[in-house]
Amino acid sequence: MTSIPEQEVVEFCSELIRIPSVNTGDPATIGDGEAIAAKYLQGKLEEVGYETDYIEAVAGRGNVVARLAGADPDRGALLIHGHVDVVPANATEWTVDPFSGAVQDGYVWGRGAVDMKDMVAMTLAVARDFKRRNVIPPRDLIFCFVSDEEAGGVFGAEWLVDNKPEWFTGATEAISEVGGFSINIDDTRRAYLVAAAEKGVAWATLTATGRAGHGSMIAEDNAVTSIAEAVATLGRHEFPIVRTATVDAFLSAITELTGLEFPEDDLEGAISKLGPVSRIVNATLRNTANPTMLTAGYKANVIPSSAQATVDCRILPGQVESFTAEVERLVGDGVKVDWFLSPPLEYPFEGPLVDAMKDAVRAEDEHGHPIPYMLSGGTDNKAFSRLGIAGFGFSPLQLPADLDFSSLFHGVDERVPVDALQFGVRVLQRFLTTC
Repeated sequence: MTSIPEQEVVEFCSELIRIPSVNTGDPATIGDGEAIAAKYLQGKLEEVGYETDYIEAVAGRGNVVARLAGADPDRGALLIHGHVDVVPANATEWTVDPFSGAVQDGYVWGRGAVDMKDMVAMTLAVARDFKRRNVIPPRDLIFCFVSDEEAGGVFGAEWLVDNKPEWFTGATEAISEVGGFSINIDDTRRAYLVAAAEKGVAWATLTATGRAGHGSMIAEDNAVTSIAEAVATLGRHEFPIVRTATVDAFLSAITELTGLEFPEDDLEGAISKLGPVSRIVNATLRNTANPTMLTAGYKANVIPSSAQATVDCRILPGQVESFTAEVERLVGDGVKVDWFLSPPLEYPFEGPLVDAMKDAVRAEDEHGHPIPYMLSGGTDNKAFSRLGIAGFGFSPLQLPADLDFSSLFHGVDERVPVDALQFGVRVLQRFLTTC
């Protein structure tokens, strides 16, 4: 028989997906979906007795927080945070309406099901359960739900850190998305990948300038040519492999569990044998720079005076200065580079918090092995690190062996297994009462 929070988590996940809190990254096209989602969460928290604070960084970009007092107020509080925004979805590509929140075939379907309304729903279900049962956790728990993670957190976590740091008073550690999910080792054993590190996010805006003129003339100083050359050079460049402590710890744990070796002369090939998760792991072996946007010109027969490109760069811990210098060298002196940078994170996979994660997973899965890994993307843990909060990716899900989980992030037919949500609730209940 499923418990009340195990029943509620499916309902909450479905209802949150039905709120189209789409973040296009363009303020002109973003509606009030994030505010509606945040107010939904506020209402569910207040319904069971929480006092909440709600604020919109700008109209429609809602953020909400609630705190549950712990037994030892002198211990550092634990922040459990999640974002309510999702990326757009093209309904014509999906099996179901991406904002239907359909519960069918053992899954909850829709945009945000794994990024990250699943964890938001699990957190909400556990928070409500604790309040109903008057559970007193060992330390203060701060539940925070924010906007704008999908566009850098400017109106969410980053804004709150700058403008509402009192919401996080006393917080020393945090958990959030993209960690704690399982990969199958064999027919019975599973590894649970906990994000102990994140690559830095660096969005580079390249700008080339030249002489404007008629398209029929010889143009030796063409901004479009300059930006195209810079983008091609950067996009084709392969940065060298750099070993980091977290990736080495991951590979050592996999070797211990499977016997698989990772030789230096074929590291990426060996990692590829791990299956779909290898896409993430191989991306954490080196810095990357992927051109994603080009902007130039306004008429076929006019040579523009400037051209721009956006490059999505992801940087390994300890590599920020050397990487940014290398990018600027590669694009050349004639191209200006402006950076939007959120630094990489890396924390030791040890200590009481990590022990509590391991124990909670093993209590629900006797064949489970929590191990560290590095996230190739980024989360709002980066913003909260500015307050001295050490953030881990721990959104526990026990997944079926045939589900290509990593492909669902921002992908078509995004979905999360119902029993994985219920597993996550049980793990979080254990973890938050022992952390």
